[in-house]
Amino acid sequence: MVKRLHTGKRMSEAVIANGTVWLAGQVAEGATTADQTRAVLAQIDALLAEAGTSKENIVQAIIWLADMADFAQMNSVWDEWVPQGHTPARATGEAKLAAPGYRVEIIVTAAIL
Repeated sequence: MVKRLHTGKRMSEAVIANGTVWLAGQVAEGATTADQTRAVLAQIDALLAEAGTSKENIVQAIIWLADMADFAQMNSVWDEWVPQGHTPARATGEAKLAAPGYRVEIIVTAAIL
């Protein structure tokens, strides 16, 4: 069975199947990359909780930055948030994001245990 959360015309915010949850790329408003990262991670926490899991069960994270110059700023927030001993496989790259004001987009996949 496949369960979808917050389904719209174009996409769902989360899809759950076979003990795994895939989140759509999460973006947020904010003045700085750090502000946006904090807001995105809060959204991820909320979606994972709704799906029945948590950040301790994230198996993969893909992070897109509008400018790799913001890598350290994003990492400073990420490092405070990610549970030590439960860090996921992760990739970070630079990409033109969906709107000019977005500085970070994070996509995660997590297990539901």
